[in-house]
Amino acid sequence: MNSLAVILSLIALVVGLGLGWLLRGKSVAPLAAEKADLADKLDIASAQRNAALQELVVAQERTAQAAELAQKLETERSAREVAARELAALRSDTQARAEAFEAQIAALKDAKEQLSAQFSEIGGKLLHQAQSHFLERADQRMAQAHEKSEAQLKQLLHPVNETIQRYDQKITQIEQQRTEAYGILRGEIESMKTGQEAVRAEAQRLVDSLRHAPKARGRWGEQQLRNVLETCGLSEHVDFETEVSVEGEDGRLRPDAILRVPGGRALVIDAKVSLNAYQDAYGAESDEEKKRFLSAHTAAMRAHVETLGRKSYADQFDEAPDYVIMFVPGEHFLSAALEHDPQLWDYAFGKRVLLATPTNLIAIARTVAAVWRQEKMADEAKRIGALGKELYERLAAAAGSLKKLGNRLNGAVADYNSFVGSFESRVLVTGRKLRDLNIETGGKELEELEPVEALVREPASAEAVRALPEALPDAAE
Repeated sequence: MNSLAVILSLIALVVGLGLGWLLRGKSVAPLAAEKADLADKLDIASAQRNAALQELVVAQERTAQAAELAQKLETERSAREVAARELAALRSDTQARAEAFEAQIAALKDAKEQLSAQFSEIGGKLLHQAQSHFLERADQRMAQAHEKSEAQLKQLLHPVNETIQRYDQKITQIEQQRTEAYGILRGEIESMKTGQEAVRAEAQRLVDSLRHAPKARGRWGEQQLRNVLETCGLSEHVDFETEVSVEGEDGRLRPDAILRVPGGRALVIDAKVSLNAYQDAYGAESDEEKKRFLSAHTAAMRAHVETLGRKSYADQFDEAPDYVIMFVPGEHFLSAALEHDPQLWDYAFGKRVLLATPTNLIAIARTVAAVWRQEKMADEAKRIGALGKELYERLAAAAGSLKKLGNRLNGAVADYNSFVGSFESRVLVTGRKLRDLNIETGGKELEELEPVEALVREPASAEAVRALPEALPDAAE
């Protein structure tokens, strides 16, 4: 307020001095202008004064607020000092409590370790005693069950072992027969070559002696036929028959041989020898003469074909095919005729006659013999298949018995575990309560019972038993 009064006084003084100066030195007209100017300046000064007054009011308000804030600051400082003292006291109290709590924890840990050691010692003794007793009883029962199951298993597997032994013997026997058959086949091929050469030499040697003896030629042809069949491993009265007679429309028919074929079929074979014309042809001195004798030889061969075609052996033997085999006991006889008459083969085939030399007939006979051996091995394989089926049925029965035995053992284990759980939860609890009442128990502790976790394992050979039916069809084939 003092500063404001000073300012107002200075302003009034300045205004008065200005007015006096103006009144002394100037006229009225200029004074009016100056008056207006001074009035404007006065307004400006008044506005400045008002602004100064407003600033003064604001300054006074700020001064009052500053005093209030200083008072609050002092109050807060006092409260802070009180809080600091309380915090220090709380920290001291907390530290003391923490130290006491740590001491209690250490004491509890010591007590816990002592109790744990005591409980571990007592529990170990009880567990060891219970396990020992249980293992002894389990060993006894398992030994009894093992002996009983082993005896039952041996009894069940005894016929299986016998069947397996028979099966192995049959397999070994068949394999030996197969090996021998292949060896025999190789030997027979070699003997066929040797026999063919021997047949050719024998034919050449006998030509002269058979030239003028038709009956001898017939017997020689039949003997050559029998030799060829027997050379191939075929037996008379078993695989083939000779001199079989049947009554036909044209009289009695007597083929030289009937060759039996697997499947109930038969091949009719008749031996025909055309020797004279052939011998004359190869003894001729000129080509024309040779051609004439070869024509006669070919005509004789055609006559034999015509004769066999008319006999209709297929109509007299139900098991025979629609053709008959004409056996020519010399390669050169047939080759000479075919060389002179290439249509002879087709002509014979049209008459349902097949021309066969020793070479061709050996191939046919060996094929028949091989088929008979295969038929025999097929029969053996069928018997092996039957044995395998029987073996599988017995193995299946044994596996079923084993499975039932395993299920019973698993059921016994489950019953034992159920009894252990019930005994633990209902009986042992009451017994421990009696012990806690300090009742005299004779110094014996209740043993802890553990459940049995082991399960019966399936036989390791189950896959082999399941795979056996898949192997049986292969063995039968």
